[in-house]
Amino acid sequence: QVQLMESGGGLVQAGGSLRLSCTASGDIFSVNIMGWGRQGPGLERELVAVATTGGTISYADSVKGRFTVSRDFAKNMVYLQMNDLRPEDTAVYYCHLVQHLDQNLEYWGQGTQVTVSL
Repeated sequence: QVQLMESGGGLVQAGGSLRLSCTASGDIFSVNIMGWGRQGPGLERELVAVATTGGTISYADSVKGRFTVSRDFAKNMVYLQMNDLRPEDTAVYYCHLVQHLDQNLEYWGQGTQVTVSL
């Protein structure tokens, strides 16, 4: 089993910054993809930033240049530094992990609320 625990959400004014953290525990493989998704009010969940154990990183167009994803492989942690936050970034942010064993195994954390006010 795999558990993902997020922290770091909160309320921030537009233009501000927040840093999210996620710790993965349990049966974590040496090769995996970790990152962050979000679900805004009335919207579908979307991936915004992912980082592979091989060093590949990608971002959704909506956050490029403002968000930075990073990983601490020794601690099985992933971070999301969010700068220049906008009201449209308001969402529940979820930690995400994918690893492969015969098939793709996908996990989501319980989420942390990020609210950006004007």
